[in-house]
Amino acid sequence: MNKLEWHDSKRVERLLDVLADRILVLDGAMGTMIQQAKLSEQDYRGDRFADHSDDLKGNNDLLTLTRPDLIESIHQKFLAVGCDMVETNTFNANRISQADYALESLSEEINRESARIARKACDAAEQDDPDKPRFVVGVIGPTNRTASISPDVSSPGYRNIDFATLVESYQEAARGLLDGGADLIMIETVFDTLNAKAAIFAVQEEFEQRGERWPLLISGTITDASGRTLSGQTPEAFYYSVAHAEPLGVGFNCALGADQLKAHVKSLDRVAECLVTAHPNAGLPNEFGEYDETPEEMASVIATYAEEGLVNIIGGCCGTTPDHLRAIADAVADHKPRTLQFPIAA
Repeated sequence: MNKLEWHDSKRVERLLDVLADRILVLDGAMGTMIQQAKLSEQDYRGDRFADHSDDLKGNNDLLTLTRPDLIESIHQKFLAVGCDMVETNTFNANRISQADYALESLSEEINRESARIARKACDAAEQDDPDKPRFVVGVIGPTNRTASISPDVSSPGYRNIDFATLVESYQEAARGLLDGGADLIMIETVFDTLNAKAAIFAVQEEFEQRGERWPLLISGTITDASGRTLSGQTPEAFYYSVAHAEPLGVGFNCALGADQLKAHVKSLDRVAECLVTAHPNAGLPNEFGEYDETPEEMASVIATYAEEGLVNIIGGCCGTTPDHLRAIADAVADHKPRTLQFPIAA
């Protein structure tokens, strides 16, 4: 089978051009920004879900439908401080995760509308500054199930999800993201590589059905000091497990702060035949689950990523605000991106 052509090849060429020239800045934590808004149950429900049976507070993805103004304003704040890429508000916008709120049927709609809102914000920022393109990253999160590990310690062989169900859920999410105008797809916060493989398969199936492809980013999560993902892989093993997808970039996000994550990014740098990405947390959470690392502290560590040529795309995860991303953007501005040892597949 011939390799599919890029969707909007001129847009992809522009993305590759800027990636060759400088380190691109991904945005920060949507969840952190939503928490700062101190929303009520009514904010989550809106008029449309006023009579819904389940509690909805905490379903941040639903705010795409009930508070689109808030989600767009968050994108605008990150764009205003220099972010080149913004992530859609879709971390849990899959059928499996939305089942917790009895809103499974909304998955595709939330993904589509989230991408549309991000597209609107990026297009407006790019119109104001045509020399600085802005890109929508369609986020596919891990779901709240794991295909590799039993949730029941007394039954190691038990699984509460299967590969086919994951594929169906991920493909539905991908369909919405692409319909909404995403420039790239990012499978992120991968703690179980078998889940990621289901997501890769789903995304590629969607590409095949459309007869064209989009750039793909894959970002794993090193869960603790062991230096491994939850399903037991080292950074190198994780990379080799997903390299068959020919991703534009592979990286790590969440769980760790920039200081703790750096060694694992270095491991990727040694083996990756693609771009390397990172979006760490603002340090480690305190006893209240909050993140105390200041923008200046985080940016000082991120600066060493850039100085050592480790990354092509850098951003922030839990606890990071526009102030963090402004400091990060300033810290990497004068440094060249990681040099690829191998060319990106055309």
